[in-house]
Amino acid sequence: MTNFSRSFGFQSVEENEREARIRRVFQAVAPRYDLMNDAMSFGIHRLWKRSFARQARAQAGQVIVDLAGGTGDVAALLAGADRTVLVCDPSLAMMACGQARGLAHVDWLSGTGEAIPLADNSVDTLTIAFGIRNVTSLERALGEILRVLKPGGRFLCLEFSRPWALIRPFYNLFSFTVIPRLGAWIAREPEAYTYLVESIRRFPPQEEFKALVEAAGLREVSYRNLSFGIACIHSAIK
Repeated sequence: MTNFSRSFGFQSVEENEREARIRRVFQAVAPRYDLMNDAMSFGIHRLWKRSFARQARAQAGQVIVDLAGGTGDVAALLAGADRTVLVCDPSLAMMACGQARGLAHVDWLSGTGEAIPLADNSVDTLTIAFGIRNVTSLERALGEILRVLKPGGRFLCLEFSRPWALIRPFYNLFSFTVIPRLGAWIAREPEAYTYLVESIRRFPPQEEFKALVEAAGLREVSYRNLSFGIACIHSAIK
């Protein structure tokens, strides 16, 4: 893929500061990011991602983009010799960790969700797993996703969401006490994981995010809860 087009937009000072903070976070945690995910989810994130990849239904001849794909763990589940699978992520450090593994049939591209460096109507399936809450503008990112998808193309998003009310107090206690301490112990970056927990809490719950996806112009929007709503797969079609 060489026919790239880039969308340009202006960010507020607040957005610029948030983007800089996010870049610092992922630069700091990149070498231990996957290990930390295993620890703080007890490995369940791998089951979620496998379910996510199955729902994506990667097929021969498709162009598949895993946006905010980081170290490439989701892309590896989607990859095959008969299709193009591309990780697009703003963190060179995260992608370098994935490239060091020598993942087969996965290509790498530096880019943000708010300005995806791909041509209009060029992508069959766009996935994003635990990354959309880190964009500076959900509206711009969803607009870019709509732009790069082909007519009939599919958008799938795996993200932390609003757990069922019965387990919510226990989940919040775990998130705000255990996870930052795990970050200090394993990744040696407690402040980074405090940010990640805060970003989970700020992300809109299932119905609100569904409404945002619909407002962006995508159709047939639906979602499926995983693990009592702790995580959720959203899907839509252009």
